[in-house]
Amino acid sequence: MSSRGRRTPRRRWVRYGAAGAAVLVLGGAAGGWALYARLDGNITPDEAAAAELARFEKERPTALVRGAQNILLIGSDTRSGADNRRYGRDLGTERSDTTILLHLSAGRRSATAVSLPRDLMVDVPSCRRPDGSRTRPAFAMLNHAYEAGGSACTIRTVEKLTDIRVDHHVVVDFGGFKNMVDALDGVQICLKKPIHDKAAKLRLPAGRVTLNGEQALGYVRARKSLGDGSDTDRIERQQRFLAALAKKVRGNDVLLNPVKLYPVLDAATSSLTTDPGLASLRGLYDLARGLRDIPTERVQFLTVPRESYAGDSNRDQLVEPAAERLFARLRQDAPVGVAREARDISRNSTENGADGERDGGDSRLPVFRGNTAAEGGCR
Repeated sequence: MSSRGRRTPRRRWVRYGAAGAAVLVLGGAAGGWALYARLDGNITPDEAAAAELARFEKERPTALVRGAQNILLIGSDTRSGADNRRYGRDLGTERSDTTILLHLSAGRRSATAVSLPRDLMVDVPSCRRPDGSRTRPAFAMLNHAYEAGGSACTIRTVEKLTDIRVDHHVVVDFGGFKNMVDALDGVQICLKKPIHDKAAKLRLPAGRVTLNGEQALGYVRARKSLGDGSDTDRIERQQRFLAALAKKVRGNDVLLNPVKLYPVLDAATSSLTTDPGLASLRGLYDLARGLRDIPTERVQFLTVPRESYAGDSNRDQLVEPAAERLFARLRQDAPVGVAREARDISRNSTENGADGERDGGDSRLPVFRGNTAAEGGCR
């Protein structure tokens, strides 16, 4: 047999192997594209809000620092849909159960999430209802804005309050939040005391506890029967949980494991309504890429300085000039500090001036009550 004849079987196996590899690659690419298309299609673009905001572009604040971004995170208390109906009757209205202004510094050196209490008394502008009619301007609680005109009304209200340009927004409902926590196989927190809360349907022991989606939702929403019953206490619980959630998501066991990452992405994208600029995997990826290298100690959670409203002790109002100082720092992309205990803030105020500011290179650093992602979970 010639040398050409002896090589024929080997060449056939090479060709078959190459063909098989090509099929696997193409199959994997097709499967990958199908998964990408599914995740990409999960996200709901908020076209109505974009159109409404465009009508009022001239009155919106101007971004002062190139590269910095402000994202408004809205937790909707809608009862519509199978996942949400169990939390109460669907009355055909929605309010923002949680509103957080997330500031991402230029260069992505830090991220600061500022909670805005739902009971905060604010000026709500005239907003477009879903039926096309318009509401009258009102002085009302912040969560009334979402009920009056959805995310666009909430954005315009927050911009009027803070004079900070909102670049993007994200809306998530009860069911979406719960599903995302379940996709992460739960989130661990530490409890100083056991919890037995009938209203929130929670029964948890003290110490290290891994909350599933249902438990996590009860933990962050409970108000009257946990802590001192105030919205401030509820917000602080939300911040501690979000810090633990951020820590869990950033862990290598999630981000570097496709088997764990896909269900998280599927749950997250299925629950999101965003502005058109974020309503794609590419948009969310660009956002996440800027966040991945921020150290956990520089991912901060705090509440806007607030106090009981003079006209109604069950409502809130801003504490000035502290609130404006915070907003000004965010507008200028200047850093702020957080401290978990009030005594730490008081000590900084005593040591560094009445405003709680301290020298920090070329800028002064105001300190507000809050925590960081490094403090999330249990240590």
